[in-house]
Amino acid sequence: MIDFLKKNALLKVFSLNSVSVLVNFVLGIFSLKIISYYLGSPGMALVGSYRNFTTLFKSVATNGFSQALLKLFVENKEDKKEVQIVISTFFWLFLSLSVFLGILLFVFSESFSLFIFRDEQYGFYIKLFGLVLPFFALQTYLTSIFNGLLWYKKIVFAQILSVLIVFLITVLLIYYKQLQGAFIAIAVADVVLFGAIFAIAIRHQKGMYFDLQKVISKKYWSAIGKFSSMALFSGVIVPLNFILIRNLIIDFHSIEEAGIWDAVNRISGFYMMFFTTGFSFYYLPKLASIQTQSAFKFELVNFYKTVIPLFVILIVGLYWVKDLIVKWVLTTEFQEVNSLLLGQLGGDFFKVLTLAFGYQIVVKTLIKRYFIIEIFYNLTFYLLAHLWVGEFSANGAVQAFFVANLLNFLLILFLFRKTLIGSKDS
Repeated sequence: MIDFLKKNALLKVFSLNSVSVLVNFVLGIFSLKIISYYLGSPGMALVGSYRNFTTLFKSVATNGFSQALLKLFVENKEDKKEVQIVISTFFWLFLSLSVFLGILLFVFSESFSLFIFRDEQYGFYIKLFGLVLPFFALQTYLTSIFNGLLWYKKIVFAQILSVLIVFLITVLLIYYKQLQGAFIAIAVADVVLFGAIFAIAIRHQKGMYFDLQKVISKKYWSAIGKFSSMALFSGVIVPLNFILIRNLIIDFHSIEEAGIWDAVNRISGFYMMFFTTGFSFYYLPKLASIQTQSAFKFELVNFYKTVIPLFVILIVGLYWVKDLIVKWVLTTEFQEVNSLLLGQLGGDFFKVLTLAFGYQIVVKTLIKRYFIIEIFYNLTFYLLAHLWVGEFSANGAVQAFFVANLLNFLLILFLFRKTLIGSKDS
């Protein structure tokens, strides 16, 4: 058993990443408690809308560049001259697009505020996010290079340091500024992480072979275009879907009910980040390097043997202590979360089952499958939510989440049926 743990590269990455996740989890729980106590369910809903909006623009700003950069960096890592062209190309892409979007946010801040919050008074916080967006883009750029260099420990260290700093900032801002403080904390979080990542890059710049040139190489546009089309679509539709579903709950019921739904999503996000960040560390570089179906099937089997049992234990444990979660993490105002958690855990289970396939689709730029899956999942999620929210309120949105993930998993099995049952490499 000990030898298995030592030799299993996936578990090594997960164990390393678990330190960062544990810190994120503990501090995230405290942050959630602070938000629920000081802002209540209406504040929880508004903070959720702001998070979704910033996530949407972060996705557009990076536009799939991080996956494309990782793939091209790994493929050209042995050629120092070529890798310089790669990192220079992506530096200017990251910087120019994020600056453009920042200006767009600044100019149309009141319109965006009206769309998200149905009130123009929060335009300042849209402008603030626009100002810090380039820092997020450059942080993502450097992290992608770190991933290509397999600098997992350095990434984890930077994440832990930044999370600790952001937590302290969040507590102080919410205590003194309430809702406005929460918005500011969300906006400046990525500046802190950029500072930590940049400090590591400066200290280890020799290992990165950095020599930025004023070049955007056209020969990489094809690869960039494939990744960008996928990332731009999901980067917009996923957070937009959450905003629309939250608005459905508000329209049919109340902002308090929307806050209940957001609390469930926040709890889900805490345990899901262990698996999603672990996959990004391990699977993206790994899948980028394999070329055959048999190699992918080997990684898939390793994934299901290693990760799924751990996730089952986790969700069973969470459901067992759900009453304590509401008592300790939230307030009595969020008691309804108890009845919603089972559906959320079930939906997340099927989501984890699809993750390994999803990363294969992204890394290998299987565009047709990607769009089929994304359109099917998000459309199913929204339509079912629209059908059930009116009658079941926040529980209707959770039910829609569960069914959408179940159907999406079945669709992925169908699309990958030849890979799963085939014996020959293509």
